[in-house]
This record gives sequence, structure tokens and C-alpha cells, in this order.
Amino acid sequence: MVGQHIVGVDEGGIVIQTDDRITFSGLTVRAPILRALPAVLPFVKLCALTPLCCALLSACSPSPFERDGTDYARRVALNRLRSIAPATLGAYRAAPTATAGTHASPTAESLRARFDGPESRPVSLEEARASALVNNLDLHVAIIEPAIAAQRVSEEDARFETAFTLRANYVDSQAPTSSSLSSAEFKSFSVTPGVRYKTRTGGTLDITLPASRDETNNSFTFLNPAYESDLLFSLSHPLLRGAGRRINTAAIRIAGYNEQAAGSRAKLEVMRQLTSVDRAYWLLSQARSELSVRQQQLELAQAQLDRAQRRVNAGAAADIEVVRAEEGVAQRIEAIIVAQNNVLLRQREFKRVTNMPGLGVESPTMVVPLTPPDPVQFEFDVPALVSHALDNRMELLELELRLASDAVQQGLDRNALLPLVNLTYSYRLNGLGSTFGRSMEDVYETRYPEWTLGVDAEFPWGNEAAKSRLRQTMLQRLADMATRDSREQTIRQEVLNAIDQIDTTWQRILAARQSVVASTRTFQGEQRQFDVGRSTSTNVLDASTRLAEAQLAEARALADYQIAQVDLAFATGTLLGADKVSWEPAPAPDIHQPDPAEEVPAQLAEPTPHNPD
Repeated sequence: MVGQHIVGVDEGGIVIQTDDRITFSGLTVRAPILRALPAVLPFVKLCALTPLCCALLSACSPSPFERDGTDYARRVALNRLRSIAPATLGAYRAAPTATAGTHASPTAESLRARFDGPESRPVSLEEARASALVNNLDLHVAIIEPAIAAQRVSEEDARFETAFTLRANYVDSQAPTSSSLSSAEFKSFSVTPGVRYKTRTGGTLDITLPASRDETNNSFTFLNPAYESDLLFSLSHPLLRGAGRRINTAAIRIAGYNEQAAGSRAKLEVMRQLTSVDRAYWLLSQARSELSVRQQQLELAQAQLDRAQRRVNAGAAADIEVVRAEEGVAQRIEAIIVAQNNVLLRQREFKRVTNMPGLGVESPTMVVPLTPPDPVQFEFDVPALVSHALDNRMELLELELRLASDAVQQGLDRNALLPLVNLTYSYRLNGLGSTFGRSMEDVYETRYPEWTLGVDAEFPWGNEAAKSRLRQTMLQRLADMATRDSREQTIRQEVLNAIDQIDTTWQRILAARQSVVASTRTFQGEQRQFDVGRSTSTNVLDASTRLAEAQLAEARALADYQIAQVDLAFATGTLLGADKVSWEPAPAPDIHQPDPAEEVPAQLAEPTPHNPD
């Protein structure tokens, strides 16, 4: 057959090739398909290689194509998040003691033993303040914020750091060509080291040294391989929007104002915590004074019970006098129980704010305040105190710093209204040679210089987004100014209220002391009247109650007077009765420390990794 010849023989039969088809083992492939085979072969290779690459990647553990439990946050057990267990208080019942089950009523001896048994620790006010400065956990949190804000200033300043740049690229290209002047095969390796400078006026300067080696199969190429070495200086600088030192350093100034505002908040927190220590100290002192008064009243009631019992035994009084006296003792026992609980609550608050070593909130040690109240009458220069408060209050300083930050932001937003116009300039020294050294000689001798100068411009149509941001900043500044005026008015009110509170509590102290003297005389008179049979136990106990109320009023007035002085000091931005207090922000942590593990308590975690499916 013309145009037909045998190519070969395989197991399935003879392979016969003609001009328009191939017959292979009885299967005929015609000419159009034959002509398409060269174009299809790369696709066939790709289809064959892709499953192999996927199989190799899938063999990795974990596979990059599949979900893994470590990709998600560790999950807490759902019953921990969605179930609320009933209060089973009986499960936490303490083990029975030797005296359990008697249910005996409290007596004066048992109540006294409740506070006489535990170890006591005397604490002065100065010691409490010093411990709070060192150990108070809220202060530890407060002094971290200025350290974080300082790092933000450093972050903004680092935007102008010089950077080393490096780019490496390898190209292996095989492309069809219709001309012998074009390269069908091309290999190139290039490396571009450089240094990038960012100016504080908004510009960017790049100095690079591109170097490459090109190799081709083009027979008309003059140098093969060819080495290129260039020295390139390129500058890009805005002319309107984003131009200028103050605009480009605005973020640093804003971060600086925010850092100082964080410092003012931290100082305010230090003052607030020390004020809390003073308040807790005097409230604990008041609670212990009240407990002492209640214990004294119990002793007086027991003495009245003994006196009534003797008169009844002598036949000088009716049995009802003993019953009345017993009622008075029972009432005072209940008052002591309440007073003791109040001491425990005040003491626990004091332990929390001071956080003294060995005096945790669960410690049974009893705190005994050593510093006594020192009531002294004051006459204040009210205008001077108000002016002093306006100068020292950290809230006003924070607002002033916020207003300064708002002014910087307003200038930044106003600059954003300008068109975007960038000036670009580049200067290149070209080098080419058969070796890298020859190409560098061209650069060194500046044989082939090249420079370009250009301008890029962008003019927003309407620019409403920038205008809206500027209006928001202006409105925010107006709001901060109104807040400052309102805060000044509030500070004036706090100072005046504190002054009035000091005057009021001083008058209360004087009135309470007079009441104590009068109530003491009345109580003593009722006792004498009872001894001669002209009064009853009820009258004696009532007089004792009025005496107790007068003594309690004096104790409260003394504590309130000390607290009023503390409040006035806080209102003026100072601390009462303390030496100069200085504090430092938390130190910056070491970045080389290992990162913390992502952990949740083992008893709360799910047993299996989370699967979103």
C-alpha cells in the first residue's frame, strides 16, 4: 500500500503508520489527533505529576490540605459553658467536731474566745501604705499600661528605620519563537541587594545594586553569558498630601500624648489604691471600736443581771427584774455577733488592698490597727484648695493630653484633603560585560548613566471620605473640651463636698463626745436608782443602750473624719499624711522569653480535638 509502512511489532499486533493515521493493536489514531499530541503532552505530564506531588504533600503529618485539631483553639467542655449546677451546700459541710450537735447558744465567753484565739498582728497606717505600693495587685496591672504605651511610641518611631533589602530571582524559560533573532531558551539569575531609607518628611530613598547573569541560545547574542551590574538611586517624595515633617511624625506625637495619658491614669490609680488603703484602715478601726463598745455593753448587761439577781434573792425586787436583765444580755450577744462579722468583712477588705505577705484574705490572723485617729479642726482657704485641685488632678491632665492629641489628628486629617502628588527621581549607572568584573568597571567609570524624573498625581472626586474624617475629629475635640469643662465643675464640687464633710464630721465628734458624757451620767444615775429600788432593769438597760449609741456615734464620727480628710486629699490630687510617693512603669519584658503554652485546665478541656464538621 502506497504511503504505508510497518513501524514495529508489539504483543497486540503490528503497528502500521500511514500519512494520516497509525494503527496500533487494531486501534486507529487519525492525523488531527496526531498533530495535537505535541501540544497535549505537557498537559499530560502535568496531570501525571500533580497527583504525585499531592501524594507527597499528603504524606506529611499533618497534611497541609486537611484540617487538624491544632488549627483551632482548645475547647472547654460544653457542660462547663452551658450547664449551671445546683448549689449543693451540704456537700461542702465541714467534718463534725467534738462539740458539734450540742447547738448551744453563744455566750460571752465563747464570743470572746472567737477573737482572742487567733494570732493578731498590729499594723500601722504607714506600713499598710508601703505594703500596698509593693504588693497591691491592682497597682501591678495599672503600671503595665504606661509600659505598653511606651512601646507604641517606640513602634511609631521605628517606622523610619533603615532597612536592608534583598531580592533574588532565577528564570529558566523555554518559549516557542518564530524568528531566529528571538531566544527559544533563556536562563537568568539576578540578585538585587539594597538599602531603603525613609525620611521624616515622607520620602523614600532606595539605593540598590542589581546584578544578573543571562544566558540564551540566540546565536546573534553578542555576549553569552552576559553579566549586568547597575547602581540605582531612586527617590519618591510626596509634594502635597503626606508631605512635611510634622505630618509624617504626627503618629509619634499622638503615641507620645497617649503614653503620658496612660501615665496620668496609672498615677491616678496609685492614688486611688492608697486612698482605698486609708479608707479600709479607718473602717477596720471603726469596726473594732464598735465591737469594743458592744463587748462593754455586754459586760454592763451581765453586771446588771447579777445586781438584779442579788436584789431578787434578797427579796427587794420581783423576779421580773431578772427576766428583764436576761433579755438585755441576749440582745447584746446578738449585737456582738453582728459586730464581729463586720470586723471580719472590714479586715478581709484591708487584707485584699494591702496584700501583705502572710496576711492573705484567707488568713485567720487578726489585724490590729496601731495608728489612732487624730481629730484636729481645720479652717480652709477654699479658693486656694479648688485652684490646687484643678492643677493636680490627673483626670484634667489626661483630658489636656487628649486635646493635644486631637489637635495633631485634626492637622493630619486636614492634610488628607490635599491632592496626592508624588515626585519620583531615579539615577542609574549601567554596566554590562562578559564577566562580573567587566560589568562593574562600567559602573565604576560611569560610562552609561541614566536618569528619570516624573510626577504622579491623584485628585479625588469630591474627597468626601477625608472631609468626613476631619469633621469627626473636630467633633471629637469639641466633645473632649466639653468633657474637660464638665470635669472641672465636678472637681470643684468634690473639693467643696469634702470640705463640708470635714466640717460636719468635726461637729459630729464634738456632739458625740457631749452625748457620751451625758449618757454616762444618766446610766450611772439609773444604776443608783435601781440599787435603792426606785428604778427597773429596763430603765438601766435603756440607759446603757443610749450610752452605747453615743459611743458608737463617736467612733463613727472619728472614722468618718479621718476618711473625710482622705477624700479631700484625693479631691486635690494629693495623698494624706504620706511621704512623697514615686512609681515607675513596669519594665519591658525580654522578647527572648519562650511564648506561653495555649492551655486550659485539664479537668475542663474536651477529651478530643475540636472538629468544625
